[in-house]
Formats: sequence, C-alpha cells, structure tokens
Amino acid sequence: MTQNVTQSLQKTIHRTVLDNGMVVIAVENPAADIIAARIFINAGSSWESPTQAGLSHLLSAVLTKGTEGRSSLEIAELVESVGATLSTDTTPDYFLLSLKTVSGDFPELLRLSSELLRSPTFPESEVELERRLTLQGIRSQQEQPFTIGYDQMRRAMYPDHPYASSVLGTEATVSELTREDLQTYHQTYFRPDRIVISLTGRISPLEATALVESVFGDWQAPSVSVPPLELPRLKPNPRFLSSIQDTQQSIVMAGYLGPSVLGNDPLNPNPRDYAILKLLNTYLGNGLSSRLFVELREKRGLAYDVSAFYPTRLREAAFVVYMGTAHENTAIALKCLQTEVERLSNTILGEDELQSAKNKLLGQYALGKQTNAQIAQVFGWYEILGLGIDFDTRFTEEVAGISPAEAQEAASRYLTQAYVSLVGPSEAIAPLCESVAY
Repeated sequence: MTQNVTQSLQKTIHRTVLDNGMVVIAVENPAADIIAARIFINAGSSWESPTQAGLSHLLSAVLTKGTEGRSSLEIAELVESVGATLSTDTTPDYFLLSLKTVSGDFPELLRLSSELLRSPTFPESEVELERRLTLQGIRSQQEQPFTIGYDQMRRAMYPDHPYASSVLGTEATVSELTREDLQTYHQTYFRPDRIVISLTGRISPLEATALVESVFGDWQAPSVSVPPLELPRLKPNPRFLSSIQDTQQSIVMAGYLGPSVLGNDPLNPNPRDYAILKLLNTYLGNGLSSRLFVELREKRGLAYDVSAFYPTRLREAAFVVYMGTAHENTAIALKCLQTEVERLSNTILGEDELQSAKNKLLGQYALGKQTNAQIAQVFGWYEILGLGIDFDTRFTEEVAGISPAEAQEAASRYLTQAYVSLVGPSEAIAPLCESVAY
C-alpha cells in the first residue's frame, strides 16, 4: 500500500494505492453527516468495438438489476430503506458508480457497491427491458435537431474513432447486444487495478481507506493485464455537413478539433492548451454576458439560443459553437458565428475581457466543488483520467496565468479549420450547400 497527501480546496486529500492496485481518494468533511462516493472504472464507450456501440451504456443500466446474492427488488429496497442514492453512468472515457448516504449506513452501501461491481448477474429479462428503453432513447435523439447536427459533426470529426458515436450506441448495434457481451465486457474491464474510489464526508481518511480495504481488499486482479487502448491520431479535415429537416428553426454549428485534457498532442505540445481553450470557450459562449450571447442575440437578434461547449476528453476534444436561428437568417448566422471565432485568431483580446472570462471560469470551477458529491467527483475524475489530484491546483494556476498573446496564439492553431453542420428545411440549407466548396 502506498499513500500520498495533497493540500487543495483548503482540505487535505489523501491518496492511497491498495495492494490489489485499487486507488482510494479520501477527503474528510465533517460539516454534515453525509458520505458521498464515486467509483470510477477505467472503461467506458471508448473500449467498445464499433459493432458493439452502446455496450457499456447497456451494462450501466443493468448493473444494479441483480447480483449473485440479491435480486433487483432487494437492491432497490436496501437503498431506499435508508434514504440513500445509488446510480451508474458511462462516458467515453470512464464508467461510474455513484452513492451517497448518511455516515452510519455508508459501510453497508459500500458493501452493496462491491457486490454490484464484482458479481452482477445481468438477468435476461432486465437486459431486454433496458435494451427497449435504450432503443427508445436513440429514436428520441434522432428527432432532436441539435442532436442530429452534433451527431453528423462528430461522425465527420472522428472517423474510425469511438468519439464519433453517442454512448447510447445505434439501433443496429444495440439490437444485437447479448447478455454474454455484457459478461465479457464486465470480466475484461471490471477489476481492482482499473478502479478509483473517491470518498468525501464525515469519515477520516484513515477510516475511509481501512473500510475500502476491508470491502475490496480480497478482490485480486487477473494476472493478464488489459492491453492499452489504441486510438487513431486525429487531424483536422474541415467538412460542410447538412441535414434537411422540417424544423421550427435552423441549427447552425461550427466545430474545431481541440486538445485533450492531457495536453499530449505531439503536434501542439503546449500543456496549457487545454486551459486556454477552456477560457476561450467561457469567453465565447458561457452565459448571458458571453461574447456570442451579447453580439448575436442581444445586439443583432439572430439567435433563439446560442452557446459554446468544449468537453473534457482523454483524446482530442470538440470545441463547438452553435445557435438556433430563424430559417431566413441561416446564412448570416453561420457567417457571424465563424466571424466571432475567427476574431480570436485575428485580434488580441483586451486584458479586461480576458480577466472577466477568467473570473467567470474560476468562479464556476470553485462553485462546482462545494458538496461532498462534487468533491468526490472532481478528484476521482482527475485520478481516473491520469491527471493526478494536484491537477485541481494546477488548472486554476494555468487559467490565472494565461496572457492575451497566449490566447490568440492557441486560437490561431486550433480554431481556424471548421467543421460546419447545419440542420433545417431545404429552402434555408440548400443555398448554403451549393455555395460551399469543401
């Protein structure tokens, strides 16, 4: 067992590696009689084959439906009888089991979590039920103009890459998944040396670590390691994409291939690039004071909805700006969106503009670490991504130190080759398709 301690959030974060390879992150917060835990597994939709897209999502839906010692009803009754919460989720970069309860009931809920992770039974009837619900979710997404636009952009941006697909999968792949597929995936990736348990609440780090070891310590990893995930290196390949739909408004979207959170792109090796693009994303499209909202909605009246997002990813991430606009404004909306992004490369932002964006980003970041659940999420997330628990301090320092020149330089490297995605009626979309030579 190895341990290290880091100071952050004015709290002490204890990190311990158990003999079976499991990592335990513990933060004591005695303010309320609550303990929250996040259990991260080094898995997720990126570890699916293209023909099994949606496998990890289906597994997350069925994981709590039965173990070797408990039925689905018994699991639900145990959780609800003490007023606790327990849920599962999957993302492209990790699988997650979350729980929260009062301190006195936490050991029992942690033992239940161990059963779920180690001996799920995946009852056939539950697999079929969750498959039907997933298929309904996929069909519902296919009726949403924003999702249509984003999906067609992702498929172009991420060829032969798992980030191209929704974690739900497709109707074709989900329809073919079997209980045996779930068992194989579980046996391959659910093992202690691929797990991070992050706990926050009224429990000392020493007690937390001892409790986790008593529950999970006898779980031994197989002798054969899981091969590293090999994904293709991506390069920008601008595309113009359109989908003719009878929508109430046009969806106009521009996307750019940005750096991963690890900042390990050999073509763009500046490790601060992730923080810089987070700041630029905040400046452009975060809230009512953002550049896009003020310029395109308030001043020009072009947008029903306008924003930007840049998700945190282990591999290259999409930096996206979008708006919903009246059909007759589709062309000018696209031009204005791209102009605002290009401005970041052509014009050095003023110190005041940049400082306002920093204040907003850092303020929101601090507010996202207030509850036990949020703290457990943040530090477990950093650990499973390979960033380390000191990333909390490093990220805020990087954001605070970004200069206007750095911001412009990063924008000129990442935000110049756009994937354009449009969704709307033919009269709004077709003229733009005819005028673009990609």
